[in-house]
Amino acid sequence: MGWESHSLGAKNNAMENPVLIFGAGDLGLKALDIFKKNNVMVYGFLDDRQELQGKEFGDVSVLSHTDDKAYLDVLGSKCEVFLAIGERSVRERLVETLVKDYKVMPVNAIHESASISDTATVGHGNLIAARAIIGPVSVLGQHCLVLAGAIIDGSVQVGDFCTIGAGAILNDRVSLGEGVFIGAGATIVAGVTIGKGARIGAGSVVVENVPANATYFGNPARKV
Repeated sequence: MGWESHSLGAKNNAMENPVLIFGAGDLGLKALDIFKKNNVMVYGFLDDRQELQGKEFGDVSVLSHTDDKAYLDVLGSKCEVFLAIGERSVRERLVETLVKDYKVMPVNAIHESASISDTATVGHGNLIAARAIIGPVSVLGQHCLVLAGAIIDGSVQVGDFCTIGAGAILNDRVSLGEGVFIGAGATIVAGVTIGKGARIGAGSVVVENVPANATYFGNPARKV
């Protein structure tokens, strides 16, 4: 279906259908702000937390739970979807359900103040927050969270389902495997590879390659 790259509809106002946001927490409100600034209509939120059911954020309401077929059945032909879910395992499960059962791929939410190089490649379902930068020839996978002020420099490779915290810096030629978590304010020096599922603590400075599923913290970062 051509899901693979350059899905920048949220930034260039190309979306014709309204968006249904999964998740009404902090990420959901960030996504709501992004879509509104880009003149994209938000249909509502779906969230599994009972205390949020019926809650309104401005003129947008939490309509139901994420498994409510009455809303899921309108996805695709009448409504787009965005996943504002911080927990990677939940994000992965929902993406699998949406693609397999409903034949719909989540769209991007890209803040108007984000800067994305014309030579960068961006997949689907990403949240790219305010003042984030994606440099030349870099590749951002799918369903990633690039939070406020994060910098992805030139020729960086970012796998699917990664989280790059606010103010984090990925220098030239850094490579992140699938599902990597980079904490707020962390710096990954040029040429470093972070293995699949690894976690980097907030404020850390990573100067060497990190193996898959490892947790590193500190300056310079060491395995925890």
